[in-house]
Amino acid sequence: MARDGRGSRHAARKIALDVLYEADLTERPIAAVLVKHLEAAPPPPEFAVALVRGVHRHHDQIDELIQSNSRDWKLSRMPVVDRNLLRIGLFEILHCPDVPTAVAIDEAVELAKELSTDDSGRFVNGVLARVADAVPPA
Repeated sequence: MARDGRGSRHAARKIALDVLYEADLTERPIAAVLVKHLEAAPPPPEFAVALVRGVHRHHDQIDELIQSNSRDWKLSRMPVVDRNLLRIGLFEILHCPDVPTAVAIDEAVELAKELSTDDSGRFVNGVLARVADAVPPA
């Protein structure tokens, strides 16, 4: 059972990651991949859809921030999971005032530890924390 909605939002973040991962890996437009998921049964939760649409809408800004705050890493060389978790985390930090920055960072770090490399949690935490310290939320 979810506590304070964390479980449902955590699951929604994972679904959003699945959509963004698929779009990134297959080099298909995010909108096209999202439509495919929206037509599936059951469709993704509203929060997952909002995350995907938000990342899509702010893609250039988010990728620029990732690139300028990831030391010695080109965006194209990052693991696909890490790159998309950073996108979700930054969208939440910058454009979701109802999500505390610490929660956005913690969720991205937890998913990185669960789904990516041994160093991914530390990497994702570092990039998101640098951006959160430097850029005031919208």
